[in-house]
Amino acid sequence: MKTAVIYYSRTGHSKRIAQAIGESLGVEPMNIKQKPKLSDVDLLFVVGGIYGGKSSPDLQSYMINVKNDQVNKAALVTSCMSKNTKQNEIRIVMKLNGIDVAEEEFICQGNFLFFGKGHPSDEDVNNAVAFANRMLAKQSMS
Repeated sequence: MKTAVIYYSRTGHSKRIAQAIGESLGVEPMNIKQKPKLSDVDLLFVVGGIYGGKSSPDLQSYMINVKNDQVNKAALVTSCMSKNTKQNEIRIVMKLNGIDVAEEEFICQGNFLFFGKGHPSDEDVNNAVAFANRMLAKQSMS
């Protein structure tokens, strides 16, 4: 099974999470700023933050060009100040492109200025890794 991790990170939080997931899964996380080419991916982890209440426009623009002949299934990993805002825009784009998106989404607290200082914490990152491993196990069983 081919697994991949992509991320968009303005502040370094999503990069940190993506690197931990990649290390656990034995894959190199790819920054969407480098416009990585995806092909034959069974499970894609999309790591990103919420900015002004929405998914990153840069991540949305990248995902518009990712189709279901490149990626079979995706799981979303999100950091945000509210601790509960999902990457709905990314989910919609992927579904419109025919990609199966896991209903469960990992969300942890991020920080902005002095709000949420210390997040994502080591515990948040470890929980993201556990989520990724759980999603991979589910995908392997199906």
